[in-house]
Amino acid sequence: MYVNDLIEEGIVTREEADRVIGELSKSLEDMLEASRRISKSTVHQFLMKTWEGYGFGNYDDMQLSQETGVKKTSLKKLGEKITSLPPDKKFFKKSARLMEDRRKMIFESETLDWGMAELMAYATLLDDGYRIRISGQDVERGTFSHRHAILTVEDSEEHYIPLKSVEKKDGDFSVYNSLLSEYGVLGYEYGYAMAAPDTLTIWEAQFGDFSNGAQIIMDQFIAAGEDKWKVRNGIVMYLPHGYEGQGAEHSSARIERYLTLCADDNMVAVNATTPANFFHLLRRQMLRKYRKPLIVFTPKSLLRHPMAQSSLTDLTKGSFMEVIDDSGVKASEVQKLVFCSGKLYYDLLAAREESKNYKVALVRIEQLFPWPVKHVATMLKKYNKATKVVFAQEEPENMGPWPYVIRMFKYEGLELVSRRASGSPASGSHRAHDQRQKEVIDKTLAIK
Repeated sequence: MYVNDLIEEGIVTREEADRVIGELSKSLEDMLEASRRISKSTVHQFLMKTWEGYGFGNYDDMQLSQETGVKKTSLKKLGEKITSLPPDKKFFKKSARLMEDRRKMIFESETLDWGMAELMAYATLLDDGYRIRISGQDVERGTFSHRHAILTVEDSEEHYIPLKSVEKKDGDFSVYNSLLSEYGVLGYEYGYAMAAPDTLTIWEAQFGDFSNGAQIIMDQFIAAGEDKWKVRNGIVMYLPHGYEGQGAEHSSARIERYLTLCADDNMVAVNATTPANFFHLLRRQMLRKYRKPLIVFTPKSLLRHPMAQSSLTDLTKGSFMEVIDDSGVKASEVQKLVFCSGKLYYDLLAAREESKNYKVALVRIEQLFPWPVKHVATMLKKYNKATKVVFAQEEPENMGPWPYVIRMFKYEGLELVSRRASGSPASGSHRAHDQRQKEVIDKTLAIK
């Protein structure tokens, strides 16, 4: 019918139409014949040429520690670029002050907060020749005003992107505020990451729970794509998570959901607590010779927490730490070994320092999946004089890491300290939140 309409309108002749149809048919027949000649013993994956040089990554690969540090001279050179503003453009005073504060982090205090460590990770990866793409609701500024990847010129509303100064070629760094359609946006970014393994493709939820609207993409594709179709993907999801008394919809990224989906080396799930560890995590994601989806439960209050800072030297050496030991206690004096994950560590640390209770060791599990078996075993051996081993979490008993931890933790007698089981992720009352948080902290640090 379409061909007849084109002929009637004089757009093509019958001969031209027959020729196009014939060429297409021949092309399909040729491809069919070629497919019959493929060895049945060979597995061919989608986008094979795009993924040349990348493996699938098995359990042993994922246990390897990779050096991700960057020389201090390079860090300072990149820091100079991304904290400099064009002298011929007038920026808002707040923006100029922000850039000056960041410059001081690099060249004076050599102490970085979360936002600066994140930007330095992007700068180093751009300098290494990778591309970076970030999308999500309010990602240009960052929901909690920590990123400011785009600055606005005061008198023209022109945008200036400091990380563009590090690009190898135009378009290497892209950041886009997206519409409030998590399902559509995450689906698009998953496809983008599938077609561009050399790009750090990031989707950030405004609050962790906003990812609920994209659950189908996670269940059907991100978690299961490699297993079902041998399709590899390196999509990174930032899901802000932490109990600051903001109520149910702004507290939990539903850690328990993602850990339920984790199995058979299909993803990586992390709850990092230091800027340096986050820096090394992002670099590890790209320097590995394979790609896995990465879920990062990112902080909110830690973005400006005075204790959640890292030295510039921490970025120059080492690698991502799956588990962080307690440097403030003597193993021989520890009576209670506490494993925890995320922001709760700083609340516990503050309470311990106030009470001077150094009989309790606080060990952070930074990588939840793959479960850091060897690191956990090392901690248990180190603190073998402890009479109690506890896992502490902010979330209710039926949520957070606990349902997963109890399956993975090979230690008989492991105890849980948490809020009581609940149908809601968090309380809507500041008073109730503070009371329950205090109960968790007091019980965690109690010796008897």
